[in-house]
Amino acid sequence: MFCDRCGTEVQFGFVTCPKCGRRIGDPVGGVVQSRLERHLRTLATLWMAIGGLFLIPAIGLMVFGQDLRFMVHEQEPWPGVWQVLLIAASGTLLILAAGGVCVGLGLMQRASWARTAAIILGVLALFHPPLGTALGVYSLWVLLADEAGNEYQCLAEAE
Repeated sequence: MFCDRCGTEVQFGFVTCPKCGRRIGDPVGGVVQSRLERHLRTLATLWMAIGGLFLIPAIGLMVFGQDLRFMVHEQEPWPGVWQVLLIAASGTLLILAAGGVCVGLGLMQRASWARTAAIILGVLALFHPPLGTALGVYSLWVLLADEAGNEYQCLAEAE
């Protein structure tokens, strides 16, 4: 029996190909996509889409933070504090936006660094409800499964 993806000979009884990590399906020799492979493209697309969506409030908060001093006319001592808080919030959203697009592209290309980066950004996204929280939970569910680390490494090496 041979793997349909890489052509490596696979001994009877193996669950995955020893070279590329693809799951071996029925006894006839068909190959079934694993859970990670089924969700990886969707996860990458969602990261790029959410990255673009996070860019909108990041730019809005940054502009509002810069213009806050003109709106308040420097009458209160607090505009400086609010300005720093708004710029910090926009910086967080900007990091998630840029990171989301980069991670999405990395997951599409199955780059070796993309899994770790997606897990880190997934944890950070948990604190940005509702879309960030949903994406963070989905990222952690896909990438932190029992065999996801080894399987992703095999997929990254096969590409």
